[in-house]
Amino acid sequence: MKFLDSWQLWALLSAGFAAMTAIFAKIGVENVNSDFATFIRTIVILVAAGGIVFATGHWQDPATISGRSWTFLILSGLATGLSWISYFRALKLGQAAQVAPIDKLSVVFVAIIAVAFLGEHLSAAAWLGVALIAIGAIIVALN
Repeated sequence: MKFLDSWQLWALLSAGFAAMTAIFAKIGVENVNSDFATFIRTIVILVAAGGIVFATGHWQDPATISGRSWTFLILSGLATGLSWISYFRALKLGQAAQVAPIDKLSVVFVAIIAVAFLGEHLSAAAWLGVALIAIGAIIVALN
């Protein structure tokens, strides 16, 4: 099943699940504190991810992970948590159709940071796409 090795497939699935996340979360936070809603979501993700690791046999001895990897995985986890708390708070206060596009400005931020700090290169066409994402997100959010 070569198609399962396609980054494009997994990126599209990520986008689809992210869209569902926004809709489900908007409905879910209706009568719940947004921080508590994030806590519930985190428990569900912990159980699901643990189940996947167990089911696929991908458990890895934590002692085999380098200090650098630990550092950046912990920082990534902290950033994820802060992102989720912020996202749920925004959904509690605003409309999903306006919150989600602003959240997707992360695409723009990733492009800029990847070029500035990871040495990645984007073509002129890719930069145009990044700019269009930014403009589109702002237009949708403001209207």
